[in-house]
Amino acid sequence: MAIKNEILDELLKDKDPKTIFSSAGLLGELKKALAERVLNAEMDHHLADSTQVEVSEGEKPGNRRNGYSKKTVLSENEAMELAIPRDRHGSFEPQLIAKYQRRFPGFDDKIISMYARGMSVREIQGHLRDLYGIEASPQLISTVTDAVLEEVGRWQSRPLDPLYALVFFDALRVKMRDEGTVRNKAVYLAIGVTPDGRKDVLGIWIEQTEGAKFWLRVMTEIKSRGVNDILIAIVDGLKGFPEAINAVFAETQIQTCIVHLIRNSLDFCSWKDRKPVAQELKTIYRAENAQAAAAALQGFEDGPWGKKFVAITAMWRRHWAHVIPFFAYPPEVRKMIYTTNAIESLNAKLRRSVRIRGHFPNDQAAMKLIWLQLREITKNWKMPPREWSAAKAQFAVVFGDRFEVNG
Repeated sequence: MAIKNEILDELLKDKDPKTIFSSAGLLGELKKALAERVLNAEMDHHLADSTQVEVSEGEKPGNRRNGYSKKTVLSENEAMELAIPRDRHGSFEPQLIAKYQRRFPGFDDKIISMYARGMSVREIQGHLRDLYGIEASPQLISTVTDAVLEEVGRWQSRPLDPLYALVFFDALRVKMRDEGTVRNKAVYLAIGVTPDGRKDVLGIWIEQTEGAKFWLRVMTEIKSRGVNDILIAIVDGLKGFPEAINAVFAETQIQTCIVHLIRNSLDFCSWKDRKPVAQELKTIYRAENAQAAAAALQGFEDGPWGKKFVAITAMWRRHWAHVIPFFAYPPEVRKMIYTTNAIESLNAKLRRSVRIRGHFPNDQAAMKLIWLQLREITKNWKMPPREWSAAKAQFAVVFGDRFEVNG
């Protein structure tokens, strides 16, 4: 709806152009006036309804206005003092600003957005003070961000799809304060790919106990949320993980993550050696079959890079039992396993946020930040990868009746 020029001229009359858009200028006045107008309209509606309600015995008839009470609420840009209308019966419950609400709609979203970008509680407090002149206590900011945990809980227990063609399990290392000391803790993510190529983060788990017991609990939780089958689980050589997966999903094929193997291999190299070593490793995982891959690995070991970086060959041989299943798949499926750009991009953004934050006071703080980051990143996960059409046909051939595409 267009605002008439006459109204705009009246509003702008005698106003300083430099302060029009400031919170103390016309914009702030308009926001306050509109909020109070809405509250008064709510009161009018409330009093109109009150006159139509039959008065019970002993109740005083004739509810009416009873002045105003002052209330300071925090908006997105300022602290605003509003005149809240009262009624004689004290039965008015405003909808715009609820009875015990101290924050204007949108204020919480601004705090959560800053928190999601890795800002600490103290940094958010300083940001609000410096830019908007708002004094928000650390307790208020923590209360706003803690409200996210309820949503995280609902998300973490939501039903999952019955079948995932691929599930990538990955770990982030975060610094956590625990009993007065800061130590590294693992936060695990599970990213699934459905038969129609849609990517989905299945859950976040912060490691409480190590080994098979922890992973068995994770697998049991996934199954209880509706997952009946996982065709291929891609893991990073985590202790006790393959056994835990097969204890719950007996037919799932375990595959060592090629991307992680390459990444871990390059950790042994200097920056100038990484590119040629990566090129040499490509001959292994792009080999035609397991025999050709074993020959390529032997060639790498006997070559100059294998002799210079003995630890790389040793690591590949340790994981070889869970590498060779990779070569049984057609090229289209193999490409889906080792070409994980979306997942690598997700991990890079999460690691950046974790690095900026430094360390977390507890598990809940880490969970909040990682979940908020995931929510933003996965908004763009709408289309399946370009390779999925070819891979889908091969999955149907390899896995038969176990692979079913919905729709």
